[in-house]
Amino acid sequence: MDDIILYHNPACGTSRNTLALIRAAGIEPVIIEYLKTPPSRQDIRALALASGQPLRALLREKDTPYAALGLSDPGLTDDQLLDAIEAHPILLNRPIVVTPNGTRLCRPSEAVLPLLPPMTGRFTKEDGEVIDLSVRT
Repeated sequence: MDDIILYHNPACGTSRNTLALIRAAGIEPVIIEYLKTPPSRQDIRALALASGQPLRALLREKDTPYAALGLSDPGLTDDQLLDAIEAHPILLNRPIVVTPNGTRLCRPSEAVLPLLPPMTGRFTKEDGEVIDLSVRT
């Protein structure tokens, strides 16, 4: 499987575990460190559309200016949310994985499994949690 893209934050354990799962499938993804190279507004819209989720579902609340910016207001438009993400890329939740099998926000990291070729065995996350690679969520 070619052309897997990982919107990655190397400081995030979930993002690192997702990368490790992709590599466990024998795939080296294209890694976009989105805090260094933020995706464009159009790319963010496309990610939300491809994931089948509203743009709001891609927002990260924890350890971001989400609350300070009043982003919980349901009346905010997608353009207003995009303005906030553009000004503060940390608001884009991670990791987001794009594959020929689909696009999704992979929280928890094993949410990537349905996007990858079938695997067997077990995988141990950084925190010691063991997941069964044959279980697809």
